[in-house]
Amino acid sequence: MLKSLYIKALNNRRYIQPEPEKNNDFSLEGKWFDRPFAKSRKEFSIAAGDGSFNIKKFLMFNYCPVSAEALIYDDDLINIEQSEIFEMEHVPFIKELIPNYMSIFELKCCLKAISEYDVDYYLFDGSIFGDLQNHYPKGAKQPADLKEKIDDGVLKYFTDVISDLSNLDLSFPTVKRKVYAHPSKDLDEVYDLYLSSIEKLLVLREVLKSNKKIISISKTSSSNDIFHSNAPDIGILDQFTQKQGMSRIIRKKVGDSIAVPFPVFNDFFSKLWFTIFYVRLEENKNVLKVELPYYAEDDEIAEIVEIIKRDSAEGYPYLLNKAHNDVVITNKHVDELLKISRIYETTNREQLKR
Repeated sequence: MLKSLYIKALNNRRYIQPEPEKNNDFSLEGKWFDRPFAKSRKEFSIAAGDGSFNIKKFLMFNYCPVSAEALIYDDDLINIEQSEIFEMEHVPFIKELIPNYMSIFELKCCLKAISEYDVDYYLFDGSIFGDLQNHYPKGAKQPADLKEKIDDGVLKYFTDVISDLSNLDLSFPTVKRKVYAHPSKDLDEVYDLYLSSIEKLLVLREVLKSNKKIISISKTSSSNDIFHSNAPDIGILDQFTQKQGMSRIIRKKVGDSIAVPFPVFNDFFSKLWFTIFYVRLEENKNVLKVELPYYAEDDEIAEIVEIIKRDSAEGYPYLLNKAHNDVVITNKHVDELLKISRIYETTNREQLKR
C-alpha cells in the first residue's frame, strides 16, 4: 500500500498553487501595499512568550506535559517559566482542557513580565481575538449549578489567588476546593473545564488592562476578512506578494463577533476593540498576522511595525522564535520524560512498531 502511495506522490510532484476561485477577487489593489519598513530607534524594553503541550495516550490514562515561557530583553535576557506534568484519566474534552492549562501558564508568565518587569511591549504568540471568539469549547456543557455560584465574592477570591504572581501554577483547583463541595466523579472534569476557562479569562483580563503593551503575532490564520475567500487571507497574501509591505487594516469589536456572552466580565470583553493587519518584514519571507487589542490609529500601527522589526531575524521576531524553541514539547521529549519518570505503561500500539 505505501509503495503505491509513494509512486502517486512522485507522479504528483509539484509546487502547490491555489486555484483561482469563482466569484472571488484576488486583486491586491487596496488590500496590500508594498513598502519598506525601518527598524525603530526608540528606547524600549521588549518581551515575548510562548507555550507548548503534548498528550501521550495510554490505555489507562493520559500523560500531558505542559510548558510556557516569557523572555524579557532589556540590556540582558531574563526568563520567566512555568511547567507541569498532568496525568489524567480519559475524560471528554481533554484536547480543550490541556490547551487551557497551557494558555493559563502562558498568560501568567506574560502578566508577570508586564507587572513586575514593566516591559514596554510584549509579543504574544497566537491570536487573542481568536481566543475570545472561542472562549468556551463548542459542545461542552456549562454546569448550571456552578455558573450560579460564580458570584462577586467568588470572583474576588479567584482574582486574589491569581494576583499572587509568586505562584504561576493553576489557581482554579484551589478555588474549587475552597469554595465548592467536591462534585461527583462524572462532573469533576466538567467543573475543571469550566473553571479553567474562567481562570483563563480572568488572567487575560488582567493582561489586557495593559493592552497598549500587547502585540499578538500569528504565523497562521484561518481569517478571510480581506478576500472573503475559502482560502485564508494570510495564505493568499503569502502566495501573491513577495516584497515588504502591509495589508489594509481591519478593526473589529469583540462583542460583534461572539455568539455566546462571556461567563465573567462580559461588559469588559465585549467592548474591546482589535486592530488587525498582515505584514511582511523582509522580502520573500513569511507574511505575519498582527493583532493589537485596542483601536489603533494609522501612525500607531506604523510605529508598532518598526518596533517588531527592530529585533527580528529572517522576517520573524527573534524573542518569539527563541521562546518557541525553548518550550516546544516534541514526542521525543515526552519519551525522555517517561523514562525519567519510570513510566512504562502500554498504549496497545507497541506491536505495530515491531
